[in-house]
Amino acid sequence: SFYFQSEETGYSKVYSYDLNLGKKSCLMPMDKIEVYQTQLAKDHKSIYIEYTICQTGLTGNHSFGRLDIQEKKLMPYAQLGNGFNEVLLSPTESFLAVRQSFGNKPWELYVKENNSAKNDLLQITHSTTDAFESYRWIDPKVISFKASDGIDVFARIYEPDAARKNGAAVLFVHGAGYLQNAHHYWSNYYREYMFHHLLREQGYTVLDVDYRASEGYGRDYRTAIYRHMGGRDLADFIDAKEFLVKNYGIDTKRVGIYGGSYGGFITLMALLTKPNEFACGAALRSVTDWAHYNHEYTSNILNSPELDPESYRQSSPIYFAENLQDPLLMLHGMVDDNVQFQDVVRLSQRFIELGKKDWDIAIYPVESHGFKEAYSWYDEYRRILELMEKNLK
Repeated sequence: SFYFQSEETGYSKVYSYDLNLGKKSCLMPMDKIEVYQTQLAKDHKSIYIEYTICQTGLTGNHSFGRLDIQEKKLMPYAQLGNGFNEVLLSPTESFLAVRQSFGNKPWELYVKENNSAKNDLLQITHSTTDAFESYRWIDPKVISFKASDGIDVFARIYEPDAARKNGAAVLFVHGAGYLQNAHHYWSNYYREYMFHHLLREQGYTVLDVDYRASEGYGRDYRTAIYRHMGGRDLADFIDAKEFLVKNYGIDTKRVGIYGGSYGGFITLMALLTKPNEFACGAALRSVTDWAHYNHEYTSNILNSPELDPESYRQSSPIYFAENLQDPLLMLHGMVDDNVQFQDVVRLSQRFIELGKKDWDIAIYPVESHGFKEAYSWYDEYRRILELMEKNLK
C-alpha cells in the first residue's frame, strides 16, 4: 500500500491505495476536516496527523491525533485540541515536542509522552514578559455568519465593553489570500491583534473575517475567487458589514475597512467597486494591477494576462479609479520586494488625472513589504487610527 492526501471530497483527507487489489479507500470518513501534516508511524499501523475541523464551535485549531489505519479511527490527543499544535516526534516516537500557542498567548515549547490519554504536557519555555502579562489580552471569539450565497463565513470579533461601545466598526482584511486568521492561536498578525485592542478600547467593534479563499475551509472555499479576485471575497465583507449592523448595533454608515497586501487590495476594491459601502479605508502595501504582480501566484487564479485579459481587468483596482468617493489612505514601502512600489504610484497618478481629492498616501522610503523599523509601524497605525477617528466617530 501507499498513502496520500486528496481533496476529492472537497476537504484534504488521507487515503490508502492497495497495489494488489487496485483499490483506494478513504481513511477519514469524518466530514469537513482538513489535514495538514502527516507522518506514518514506525509500526505502519497508524498515521500521525495535524488537522483542523471546519465546523462551528470547532474551527480555528490545529489539532494533533493518531489515525488507526485498520480501524479508520482518529484518536485525538486531548491536551493538544485547542490553539495551534506543531508536533515533532522523537526518533523512537516515545515523546512529542510541541510548539503551542493560543489566541491570547504566544508560542511556547512543551514536551509530553506519546500517549493520547495521559495529561502530562510539560512547558519548558516562558517567553512573555511581566509587562506583556499585565495587560488583559482577550482571546477573540470566533463567530460565523451566513454569506449572501448561503455559505458559512467565520470571523474573529473584538467587542468593546458596553460602556465604551461607539456604534462604529472596523473590518480587518488579512493578507496572503490563502491564510486563516479566525482561529484560537497566536496570530501572524500580532501587531494587528494589539491594534485591535486599541480600537476596542476606543469603542470600536472589530471584525477579522476569513473571507473566501482563506485557508482551512476546504477546496471550494479556496477556489471561489477563480477569475475574479475582489468578487466573492469582497462580497463576504459586504455581508459581514450587514451582519454587524443587524446583530451588534452598528451604524451602517460608520464602518471602515483596512488591510495589507491582499488585504490592501480588497480595501481598494471595496472603495472603488462598491462606493459609499464603507465610510473609509486604509490600503497597506496593496496590489493595484494584477498584471504587474508575481506570475507564479496570480496565474493560478487569473490565468495569464494575454490569454484571459478580462479576469485581470475585473480584478484590478486601477481600472475602477474613477469611482473613488470615500476617504482613502494608501501606505507603501518604497523598497517593497513583493508588491512593487510602482503599483501605488500608478494608482496615485490615475487619481491625480481624474481630479480625485479625498485620498492620501504615506510613503516609507526605507521599508520593504514587511516593515522592519518600529517607528514605521507606529507611524502607519497612527495614520490608520486617525483615519478611523475622523470618519467613523
